[in-house]
Amino acid sequence: MTKFQGKYRIDSARAKWWNYDNPGDYFITICTKNKDHLFGYIKDGEMILNEYGKIVLDCWLDLPNHYNNIVLGEFQIMPNHIHYIVGVNDSKIMIPDSDHADCVETGLKPVCTTNDFHDDIADNFANNSMNENPIKKNHGVFEFIRALKSFSSRRINEKRNSKGVSNWQERFHDHIIRNEAEYDRIRNYIINNPKKWDEDCFFNR
Repeated sequence: MTKFQGKYRIDSARAKWWNYDNPGDYFITICTKNKDHLFGYIKDGEMILNEYGKIVLDCWLDLPNHYNNIVLGEFQIMPNHIHYIVGVNDSKIMIPDSDHADCVETGLKPVCTTNDFHDDIADNFANNSMNENPIKKNHGVFEFIRALKSFSSRRINEKRNSKGVSNWQERFHDHIIRNEAEYDRIRNYIINNPKKWDEDCFFNR
């Protein structure tokens, strides 16, 4: 274990040789805080989502509306954790200079509130007054995880009247998928997870 600001911390399980902003497919598992059964229950091999589980599903499906380089793969909500495959492609997102828009945070990413924002952008391009080197940013897998956790937790807390409560474990498991055979094996594991709930390492936690 290493120290950070004088305190011991668990060493990162991330692959230090890999840039997680790189295009690729990733298998992600995230548990609820204390592995609480927060999202519903398993019945006859099927996951029955409660209102909190449905919030997580909605947030997952909404991610492509905020990140144009995300590719959603197989996704499974379990009572106290989620499994999914997420892809990162090499699409670029053009970000205008912050001087050109007023933004507020709503949902997953900041959105602009000025009615004439799009007209301003068009004028800026026409007048060549935009930054000559606009930022082109790729979002990576860690940003996707952060967004899913933070937005779903915020909406769950609104339902529970529990502002600021952490609903997810801070750490998560990730695996870089290396080939098509591995992708298919992991996908089948995710799909069949509810049917094998009584064999799951998180069962009865």
